[in-house]
Amino acid sequence: MATLTRIASTVSRPRTLPLPRVWPVRAVDVYALVVGNAALIVAMWVRHGGLAELGSAAGLLTAVGQLTALLGTYAVLLQLILMSRAPWLDQLFGMDRLAWAHKWLGFATVWLLVGHAVTTTAGYGLGDGSGFIEEAWTLLTTFPYVLLAAAGLALFVAVAVSSIRAARSRASYETWFGIHLYAYLAVALAFAHQLVIGSDFARDPIARLYWIGLYVVTFGLIVVFRVGQPILTSARHRLRVTNVVPEASGVVSIYLTGRDLDRLAVRAGQYFLVRLLTRDGWYRAHPFSISEAPNGEHLRITVKDLGDWSHRLQRVPVGTRVFVEGPYGVLTGARRTRRKVLLIGGGVGITPMRAMVEAFPGGPGDLALIYRARSWDDVVFRAELDHLAHARGAALHYLVGRRGSPEMPTDPLAAASIRVLVPDVAERDVFMCGPVPLMESARRSLRSLGVRDRHIHFERFSN
Repeated sequence: MATLTRIASTVSRPRTLPLPRVWPVRAVDVYALVVGNAALIVAMWVRHGGLAELGSAAGLLTAVGQLTALLGTYAVLLQLILMSRAPWLDQLFGMDRLAWAHKWLGFATVWLLVGHAVTTTAGYGLGDGSGFIEEAWTLLTTFPYVLLAAAGLALFVAVAVSSIRAARSRASYETWFGIHLYAYLAVALAFAHQLVIGSDFARDPIARLYWIGLYVVTFGLIVVFRVGQPILTSARHRLRVTNVVPEASGVVSIYLTGRDLDRLAVRAGQYFLVRLLTRDGWYRAHPFSISEAPNGEHLRITVKDLGDWSHRLQRVPVGTRVFVEGPYGVLTGARRTRRKVLLIGGGVGITPMRAMVEAFPGGPGDLALIYRARSWDDVVFRAELDHLAHARGAALHYLVGRRGSPEMPTDPLAAASIRVLVPDVAERDVFMCGPVPLMESARRSLRSLGVRDRHIHFERFSN
């Protein structure tokens, strides 16, 4: 009841709160910077005589080894920058797309570095007249820092293997995250190898400064945005758990309060990485969307019991201190380009949609929400959504039932179904959050109904 009273007050007297900074950076600027630096690296390699080695098989293999080493190292640094949580990257691409790029760039990185090890060893072996195994042993035991570089490569391979879907599904989040931390050690080992015997470092002080600059920028971003910013945010606002409210079977809302929340810049639709400052919770960071529009008084996250750590959150003690990173996410009103909006939520993906219904400006008919759930027991925030829809003049459609059952015999998000529920869908921006199959099905339907990709907004990592 208190929540409904606050909603009514917010709708009648909206409160102005700070919004996250909009960075004056375009995606094309990022692409140009990435490609430009890659071209510069290749140009420096050519300037240092890389093409002069191509006259023999041994020289060709050695040259390929040099080039794959340089590009592989550059790819490693790009990976770290992608996951530095720099706010302008999140604003442009969202953590979902950044994580996708990080994953596939990671596999490319491993292939480049393995290619460097293989072609360099083969090239040196041909030049020395020795076999591959013999030459590998010579490099490992006599060349400075090659053994450390080999250990670093083994760590990169371990990280890549842990990211394969089959391996990822068998490991807990904490195990997967712990393995990924070894990537930083691998970078340190590779840097020592590159510093001592890398051709660019050994022959050209300008190239040496350039590469050191790349490392400094990369780790500077990590220190500032993965370490410094979360510490400052958590120290400033001192968040703690003040209430835990059951919402549905296996779903609870956790209310967080603290200092100066009216100065916390966050949008409806965004999420935080949340850590409980307890003995077994401080090292576990999981993403949770806020499930109420920012109000300057408290933050509310809503958690579904999916086992492991989320199960413990169902009974988190009141008073528990909380450490947060963020806010993150691009599933917000900043992406809105049209007056009319359709929101589609499935399962616990309704949480950011619930906040957006409350926060998005618009008159009667401008907002529509489609809520997909397997059963009425799984529906969350029904009273709040009904109240918001009535207060905002929004169209609210519940699609409840298992697909293929008598009450839901066909795909509820098929194009024909969406057309009946929202006839003017082609004139709207569409925001979605829910299980990946649901969003993929909805995207296909929306495209067939004439909604262009630039008007379809979603993130897979919102919870």
